[in-house]
Amino acid sequence: MYTATKDLKLPTTITGSLPRPGWYTENLSGRPFRVAMAEKNYREQYLDAVSCLIRDQERAGLDIVTDGDNRFDTDVGGRSWVAYVVQRLAGFTGYETSRKHAGWGSSVPGEIMYEVLEARVLPQVTGKVGPGPLEYPQLWRSAQQMTAKHVKFGSISADCLESIIPNHHYQSRRELVLDLCEVMHAEFARLAGAGCTVFQVEEPWVHRFEHHKEDKEMTMEFYVDAFNRSVRGLRDRLELWCHTCWGNPAQQRFYEAAKSYAPALEHMNALDVDVLTFECASTGGMDLEAIGKKITKPKVAIGVINHRGLQVERPEEVASLIRKALKYVPAERLCISTDCGFGREGMSRRHAFYKMVALTRGTNIVKKELGLPETHIPATESKFALADEE
Repeated sequence: MYTATKDLKLPTTITGSLPRPGWYTENLSGRPFRVAMAEKNYREQYLDAVSCLIRDQERAGLDIVTDGDNRFDTDVGGRSWVAYVVQRLAGFTGYETSRKHAGWGSSVPGEIMYEVLEARVLPQVTGKVGPGPLEYPQLWRSAQQMTAKHVKFGSISADCLESIIPNHHYQSRRELVLDLCEVMHAEFARLAGAGCTVFQVEEPWVHRFEHHKEDKEMTMEFYVDAFNRSVRGLRDRLELWCHTCWGNPAQQRFYEAAKSYAPALEHMNALDVDVLTFECASTGGMDLEAIGKKITKPKVAIGVINHRGLQVERPEEVASLIRKALKYVPAERLCISTDCGFGREGMSRRHAFYKMVALTRGTNIVKKELGLPETHIPATESKFALADEE
């Protein structure tokens, strides 16, 4: 159900995460969110950080904002994106380094990914997985109260979780995926029931087609079905986004060269979502023609900002990529975003802020060309510049 993008052409947003303010030093460290919020320091820092990051997005002129993924701790390589969930669900105990089972294997001492995976110490599946205090509704409410704009809340997908966590209980990977789908669906439904209008499920494993070529158990068809089970009924209650990219641990990708979505697009088109995102800035939009031909059901959100680089994109670069996308995707079906989140470790708030401003400025260039209303960007108001002469 289209809510945030219903009446907008070329709506703008970011994937989710933003660098923390330097003074935000508190961490959840595995605690339930509401338990941590009973502590003065955590409550003050968390709410102030969410407020600051939402305001940064509003100043940048974004149409849809996020809470910056502020629930995640300052772990190495974004470990909390996974750990936040598995530290709280039933059926998980102990800890194990995910590098032992993840099969990413090319990293060796002396490479950054070796350190990232060595630090990705996660609870193991030692029993049947069950619900726990994820508290997505409470997290969303704490952000939505601060803005009149739609707050897009994001969560890792069930099938992506299974691909990362150590499993010492289930004989069948499919059984583990499906149990996780049920647990996550229940939490997603609670979020919708709380009034969330835009929800994003992140990194379904279906686009990682190279992992499924010779896997008879974990097929593309199974992953599509599992994902759709985990989000069933949500599109009747909110606008459902699905984010895909080629990795973002410590602002790194898992692959030496840019990957193509093309072999997986037919399966991605079968995902039961309203908006499907694609990493395009880092690839120069090499898949845009194929995306336009194959993705016919959901709207398409293209990444026009590279989350892995510190060079702030020029608005003209952003506009050029949007024009390229418009050759294959009509404006009423096109959304503008970032390739992935800006994270908590790889770049400063300043870099992230000006990348968001560049995103909106570049979109405005194209809107003007199309005769569409341009978005007001408070950050570009010259009359408020500090360097103005007296």
